[in-house]
Amino acid sequence: MHFPLSSMALGTWRLLNDPITATPAGAIALIRTALDAGIDTIDTAEIYGGYAVESLLGEALRLDSAVKAKVRIVSKAGIYVPHATAPDRKVAHYNASAEQLVASAEASLLKLGVERLDLFLVHRPDWFTHPAETAKGLNRLTASGKVAAVGVSNYTAFQWDALAAYLGKPPATNQVQFSPFHLEPMFDGAFDRCMRDGVTPMAWSPTGGGRLFNGTHEEEVRVRECLESLAKKYAVGVDALCHAWVMAHPSKPISVLGTNKPERVISAAKAMGVRWEREDWFAVAEAARGSRIP
Repeated sequence: MHFPLSSMALGTWRLLNDPITATPAGAIALIRTALDAGIDTIDTAEIYGGYAVESLLGEALRLDSAVKAKVRIVSKAGIYVPHATAPDRKVAHYNASAEQLVASAEASLLKLGVERLDLFLVHRPDWFTHPAETAKGLNRLTASGKVAAVGVSNYTAFQWDALAAYLGKPPATNQVQFSPFHLEPMFDGAFDRCMRDGVTPMAWSPTGGGRLFNGTHEEEVRVRECLESLAKKYAVGVDALCHAWVMAHPSKPISVLGTNKPERVISAAKAMGVRWEREDWFAVAEAARGSRIP
């Protein structure tokens, strides 16, 4: 990925779950907090909040033109489930056809009130669409100037290669689930493809969807205790240290925050100042795996 995004992103998946951030005033206040903390990237998606988060973000950004000019927006499309906004839709499905991707991106632009998306991702691989067709839609969007760059989310290494062959270049990113509780991208080729092609991945659910803070399973306790033992040394909280661990992988993933709390944004953003020592990083990996490194 060769365009400017911050090394962390403010995720908006749960924006409507909080009565404060579910309002335009609350949402723009959270975005201001993120900007002040050095996070200028907003991660959203067509489906978030029952297809309503993008509209909320558009209303919020209209409250502050200065903030709107500073933020970078990443959106995703391609997941369609039965919903009141689509009464004829009966079955949940993926759709990454050219026509649908273009229509979804254009709808996102209208909802968000912006002229261009900084990054547009295929949210999930579409089993019923040939990668040549998906690439056709993505290339139309970049050629039109409606999106600055295109990428994917939750793609396997083989799906990445197939799309890249028709796209004419590697996707700009692959947003995948990655945390001490979900290590697969380190081993299934997802991060290796990104490093091979010189692009930066994105990591969703970097604290395990809150498992870091309140999980009681053995692996959750192990990881939490390991991070707690290192927090004083690195002078940050456990949340920041977990984000920093994710970001320290050599592929340099962008860590996507999942909180609506301003104080948690401020705390987590301290991750950007952490520089891991090798043995400490591997200590967390060992705690995550539950066994010594072979």
